[in-house]
Formats: sequence, C-alpha cells, structure tokens
Amino acid sequence: MNDGVLPRWTVRPEGSNWGDFGPDDQLGRLNLVTPERRRIAAQEVLEGIAFCLSLPLDCPRNISLHPRRQPPELGWFLRGTDPTLNYPMERVQAGQDDVVCDDKAVISLQYSTQWDALCHIGMLYDAHGTGEREATYYNGFHAGEHVCGPIDYSHGGTSKDGPYGAHALGIETIAETGLQTRGVMVDLHAHVGLERVAVGYDQLMRILDADRAEVGPGDVLALRTGFDRALLARYDNPAAPFDQQRCSGLDGGDPLLQRWIDESGLVAIVSDNEAVEVLPTSHVAPGAHGPHIPLHNLCLFRLGIPLGEMFLLSDLADWLRAHQRSRFLFTAPPLRLPRAVGSPVTGVGTV
Repeated sequence: MNDGVLPRWTVRPEGSNWGDFGPDDQLGRLNLVTPERRRIAAQEVLEGIAFCLSLPLDCPRNISLHPRRQPPELGWFLRGTDPTLNYPMERVQAGQDDVVCDDKAVISLQYSTQWDALCHIGMLYDAHGTGEREATYYNGFHAGEHVCGPIDYSHGGTSKDGPYGAHALGIETIAETGLQTRGVMVDLHAHVGLERVAVGYDQLMRILDADRAEVGPGDVLALRTGFDRALLARYDNPAAPFDQQRCSGLDGGDPLLQRWIDESGLVAIVSDNEAVEVLPTSHVAPGAHGPHIPLHNLCLFRLGIPLGEMFLLSDLADWLRAHQRSRFLFTAPPLRLPRAVGSPVTGVGTV
C-alpha cells in the first residue's frame, strides 16, 4: 500500500496506535482477535441458543434519525419488459414449470444495524509536522489518494475522476476477518433506564462491578440502552411515543473513559443506540478546533476500533441478565463490499 516513496505520516497523533500493527495495517485493534481469542469466545456457548443482533433493514420506520440516509428501496429485475416476480419460466420455453423471483435493492449502507469502517471518520491532521492539515484517516491513509470521492475538497472543490471509494480501510477489510470473538454485554438500561445519560468512566466502572462483568483484550463491548426497542415500537406503530435523544450512551469526551478504552484492549464497540456515544446538542464554538464526536475520533481515527450502531441487543441482554451472565460469542461480519465505508450487518450472539 505504501510504495516506499514517502511515508504516509511522520508525526503520530497523540493517544494513537498508528504503526503498532505495521506501517500498512488496515485492521487496527481487530489484529487482537487471534485464533486463541476465538477459542476462548467459543467457550461461552453453553446452551446453543442464538440471538439475532440486527434490526430489520428498513428499521427505523415511521421516523427519520438521519435525513440523508434512506430506507431500502426494493425492486425487481426485468426479463425484457416483464418483472421477474412470480415469473413463469414457460414464457421463455414451453414445458418449463419453474416460477422465479429475482429482486434488487437500493440501500443506504449505514441506515439500520451497521458497522462504521475505519475510514468513516477521519480528521484534518498535520501528519508530517509541516503546518498543513489534510484529510487523514487511521494509520495515515489520506483523502484523494486512498479514500477517493468525486470532489477534492482540499483543493478548491475540484472534480476528480474515479474509481471512487475507500481503496484503503474499506469495510471489506473487516469482513475478511470473519469478525467473531467474545462479546461482553453492559446493560446500561438496567442501571439508568431509557434516559439521556452520558456514561463516563466512573459510572461505567460501577456498572461493570455491579454486574461482575469484565472486558479484556480481544473483546467486543456491547452497550444495551433500550433504544432498539423504542425503534421497534415505532416500526409498526407511527403513534408510539419516541424521543430520539432519550437514551444513554458513552461520554465520548471523558478522558478517563478514553484511556480505559485504549488500555482495555477491546477490539470493537457496538450499541443499540444511534452513535454509541451521546451525541452533542451544540456545535463546536466559533474559532475552536476539535472533533465534534470525540469517541468516533478516538476509536476510528486514533485506535482503529470499529463502531457498530443500532444493533438489536435487548433480547440477548435480558437473557444474559436472567442467567447472571455477561459474556457471549459475538459473530457479526459486515458485507464484503469493496471500497464501502460502512455496511449493514446481520449479527448473531450465541450463548
């Protein structure tokens, strides 16, 4: 990936692990998911019960969480002018008794239960100490060279030719690992309810202690807030009460929490809420610089920790709490879609 002409970076961001897994690494902390970690994770399967960890792909329905992301649009392929849905093959050749359905979909890759690829969030960063900030992603991969779009925003908004997409850090790099390891459920809903609570380090440690839960290297941290059930309540009933801000999440700006995420060795964080962290309600003050969503900056840009959002966690969390457990086998690879910056996922939690 780095052709040896010039290094992608010479100044490592503070608090990052750039280069720790090699100069061309695109997996980040997922490197810690070794065969031994998977064997340990498999030991959590005691009952053989599997829980679906994904919302329907068109959920949320009847509400709009993100105006630029739209639910899937289903359609079908044509045979000539005929839609291939309940299509009798005898129309092609007499004597064929088969009936065929063949459909397609236009989807927003980050609409429902989803993974953020490591290139989902980058930062304007001076990677060479020259005083020039450029759009940069995990491990020093750059916009325009490794993550390419039709507009070059760094140079006056000029148009660029394709092929577009993430030529490094794409979602397929995560898919190729299989993404299977031990999950640790943290039931925030059981402790703070369905309320807007930004959970920092101190409160999270109290919750972990109360539930006798431990997070170690190679683990996926799963945060149940109850937001998934609020979304599902609105799925079939537009009149169901719903407050987009009413759920807990991590306090992404807490430096102690950031340090714990770094030192714990966890490899990914998933939640049933919209963004894992509690989203700020105001913008950065005029003249100030810094990440608007600090946990995304820490995980995706600095540490190479994928984030999963709007997972369906409440059913599994209730079962684990009823059986005084917190750990499970977590399996949730994204779509192996080259150059994509996010992906829907059908995850499975097995106990």
